[in-house]
Amino acid sequence: MATADQWLKNIAAYDRDFQAWHRRVDNILKRYRDDSRQGRDGYEECKFNILWSNVQTLYSATFARLPKPDVSRRFRDQDPVGRVAALILERALDYEISHYPDYKTTIGQCVHDRFLGGRGTSWVRYEPHIRQVEMSDGVSLTEDAEAEKEQETQEEIDYECAPVDYVHWKDFGHSVARTWEEVTAVWRRVYLSRRACIERFGEEVGSSIPLDSRPDEDSKMKGESETDSKACVYEIWDKDTSKALWISKSLSKVLDERDDPLELEGFFPCPRPLYATITNESLVPLPDFTLYQDQARELDTLSDRIDGLVRSLKVRGVYDNSIPELSRLFSEGDNNSLIAVKNWTAFSEKNGLAGAIDLVDLRPIADALREAYGAFEQVKSQVYEITGISDIIRGQTQASETATAQQIKGQYASLRLRSYQEQVAQFATDILRLKAQVICKHFAPETIVEMSAAQQLAEGDQQYIGPALQLLQDRKALRNFRIDIAADSLVQIDEQAEKEGRVEFLTATGGFLKQAMEAGMAAPDLVPLLMEMLKWGVQGFKVGKTIEGAFDTTVEQMKQSAQQRAQQPPPPDPRMEAEKMKAQALQQKMQNDQQLAGVQMQTEGVRAQAEQTKAQASVMVSQNKMREAEIKAMTPQPVSSQ
Repeated sequence: MATADQWLKNIAAYDRDFQAWHRRVDNILKRYRDDSRQGRDGYEECKFNILWSNVQTLYSATFARLPKPDVSRRFRDQDPVGRVAALILERALDYEISHYPDYKTTIGQCVHDRFLGGRGTSWVRYEPHIRQVEMSDGVSLTEDAEAEKEQETQEEIDYECAPVDYVHWKDFGHSVARTWEEVTAVWRRVYLSRRACIERFGEEVGSSIPLDSRPDEDSKMKGESETDSKACVYEIWDKDTSKALWISKSLSKVLDERDDPLELEGFFPCPRPLYATITNESLVPLPDFTLYQDQARELDTLSDRIDGLVRSLKVRGVYDNSIPELSRLFSEGDNNSLIAVKNWTAFSEKNGLAGAIDLVDLRPIADALREAYGAFEQVKSQVYEITGISDIIRGQTQASETATAQQIKGQYASLRLRSYQEQVAQFATDILRLKAQVICKHFAPETIVEMSAAQQLAEGDQQYIGPALQLLQDRKALRNFRIDIAADSLVQIDEQAEKEGRVEFLTATGGFLKQAMEAGMAAPDLVPLLMEMLKWGVQGFKVGKTIEGAFDTTVEQMKQSAQQRAQQPPPPDPRMEAEKMKAQALQQKMQNDQQLAGVQMQTEGVRAQAEQTKAQASVMVSQNKMREAEIKAMTPQPVSSQ
């Protein structure tokens, strides 16, 4: 573990490497503010502050409004918990950056530092606000036999926030390295009053820190009192040891030390600075102004020269003092005036006005002024060529150009501008990612729910709020979310383009739904695939993200309906049903014919049996008669008495 003296040596090494850059930026700031305009001859020098113009143009072109955070799942799988978690985190971030002005202000200051000095830096903190709450703790009896409640004060969190601090370009430092990836420690200078020192480090340590500095180092020469001074404290974050410590140069000791206070993924509480031009050999930035400072100096020279020529471009000459009226020709400002001459005859004999007045020839001065203006425009075009600020970006076009030509010109002219916008957007995104980690790690779930207004989500998403909050608290699970800010969301909003995007989304979605419904009716098995295709298409539109949850619910419902229909038997084919009915009718007819034949056979059998029975009865009758005749013949007959 490095001691305070070792850290002070590291700080001194950084100061030596960046000393020349500090002086350069100081001069650029004076140039930007136009602090010195005193000329060599004692009069005020005329300058053309193209630095201010370029910075203002690039600032407005890269950061014109508060960005819109975009939190989405890295992989668009069917994951309603992840989708709700992304929505909650996005709404919480939107609340943070819109409710508190620090985010917009800090980014604006960093962008300003980037286009002036070449580096902008910010710092993310966790700031819980505590309030005292009185708690009742039983009852005690006094000597007067009065019942009194014993009151205790308990601390509870009133609200939480993750502020973003702007770090002045002079107050930021890091370990000496060639690239940002090689940086192992970062620090910033914080200026604290005596009261702030005591609140931060305690009574004993806070009272011992000398009030030896001020943010404005030149203020020491202005005779401020001791009460105006503050203590300069270095807040150092060491990645190698995962510790944060605070030291003072005057005490040369560690004031406080903590283990990984924020538990961020990259450890550092600051994003990669917003750099101008850097190389792979050093992190000392090169301000943009140094690339065209010679041309800017030439513009100042030409501006001052043009001012002198304009001052000289006035009518000068001599006249005959015997005619005092001639002095009134250029001293009186009335238009179309006639001046009376007392002795006109003598005046005309001397060749009139031509013979009485001789004016200085201004044509050389006018020619020189014309050449100066031409050279001025040429040098200015060189500056715009170096910086990439074209006429189309500054809103200047030629009347002879067509709309198509202007559009093509604007596309090519905005190539470098697009790079600037992407750099600022990446810087703003890095800050949001740090804020998101602080929110997920340190904020209470109730605070996140309140910030995101999670209770106002769709009814179908309410069941996923609890699991979504648990998912956000998982540090590893947070890697599955992509936090981003589109570069075009930082510039001035184009309402017409946004309307066209919405119309395009509705047109594309409506057309696909019509075709999908027709295909789904013809082939119900394709409904899940068609719904996934629709969801995939919706995710490609930024405006479709707000209704992605409704699409998920609809897709899931349609999938369930398709599964239920698949489990049911398919509807019968009319042709097969007709053939089946025909076969059944034929079978029924055959059965009826068989039954009829059976009945007929039974009838014939009964009839044959009856005939047989009748024949048998006839035979029996015949036999009986024959038997009776035989019996009668065998029986003797009685003799008659006669």
